[in-house]
Amino acid sequence: MTTVLVVDDQPLIRQAVADILTAEGDIEVIGSAADGRAALAAATRDRPDVVVMDIRMPVLDGIAATAAICAVPALAATRVLILTTFEEDEYLVAALRAGASGFVGKGAEPQEIVRAVRAVHAGDALLSPVATRALIDRFVASPTAARTPPEGLEHLTEREREVLLMVARGQSNQEIADDLFISPHTAKTHVNRIMVKVHAHDRAQLVILAYESGLLTAGS
Repeated sequence: MTTVLVVDDQPLIRQAVADILTAEGDIEVIGSAADGRAALAAATRDRPDVVVMDIRMPVLDGIAATAAICAVPALAATRVLILTTFEEDEYLVAALRAGASGFVGKGAEPQEIVRAVRAVHAGDALLSPVATRALIDRFVASPTAARTPPEGLEHLTEREREVLLMVARGQSNQEIADDLFISPHTAKTHVNRIMVKVHAHDRAQLVILAYESGLLTAGS
């Protein structure tokens, strides 16, 4: 059973998302919150598997709340799924840095929201190729983008660096396997080893690492 906390300042959206998720036999909505501060309190108390988090909220916005939740050691297993629109890509970079594991649009079909919750609970990053490329384009074009090599990057093998770039471009394990002529299991093993070496908790963190380290450049 996947437990979920729904966070949005609009009651109708909170209820709609909760209704969509509770209709599934393997998902339980254990609470809701109308702002980021209340979300942090509820997450700390109830320890949900997934927090579905809006960005624009009063008191404490979704990005700050995501960072706060991801900083709590007891919530290390909790994943944050951002509820937003992909055209707000300036917020998505900030959300990735804060520790978000994925994004789903408010206009998504009900089953897309369900799949998103299941994906981030399973440890996958929910970053569609379209959304990922939009983030890349925005990040590499920014003159203020950070280029600080993260801890552990120097320990990656050449193959692991290659796989890291493929993850950052939005490729799935199956796509990585096809391109490198390896099995999906081997691709997944490479990804898991990379996450251990660079202290990333999921694929979304690998994406932002590639941006910030300068491994990913315009046109690459």
